[in-house]
Amino acid sequence: MADGGEGTVESLVDATGGRIVKTIVRDPIYRQILSFYGILGDGKTAVIEMAAASGLYLLKEYERNPLFTTTYGTGQLILDAIDKGCRKFIIGIGGSATNDAGSGMAMALGVKFLDCFGNEIGLGGGELGKVSYIDISGIDKRIYDCEFIVACDVKNPLVGENGASRVFGPQKGATDEVVEILEKI
Repeated sequence: MADGGEGTVESLVDATGGRIVKTIVRDPIYRQILSFYGILGDGKTAVIEMAAASGLYLLKEYERNPLFTTTYGTGQLILDAIDKGCRKFIIGIGGSATNDAGSGMAMALGVKFLDCFGNEIGLGGGELGKVSYIDISGIDKRIYDCEFIVACDVKNPLVGENGASRVFGPQKGATDEVVEILEKI
């Protein structure tokens, strides 16, 4: 399964006699797209490729910039699966175009990220430095009944010498200057 990227859903759905679900979500730069996830044969486990909603392959090279890309669409896939009765999730995080620490995904699920004035921040990794408070009062309460398993083949922290910003930022379109901004957040 490697990094849980492209092909993960199809493999697990086929192996368990599950089904593919298609739905409209937001891509990494917030355009509406047709995306997908799988529901495994047990009818209760969703398998999601983060790349299907928040992936590099969805963007042209000049559109890639982790200061602006978001995981919001991945959160929408999770929400759709919750609506269909899923409470266990396998989420493959390979092939992402994002570096927003999952804030977009959390926003789609009802979490608010607020600045020091109480205003909601925008989408993308470049907004994280503005966060003063996280309000989870609006989160979809069904999330507390869910179990999440992350499928990946790396152990990088978000920041630091071996962090996601430095190691994976450049493939997501980050210049050296953008990496330094993400490191400070």
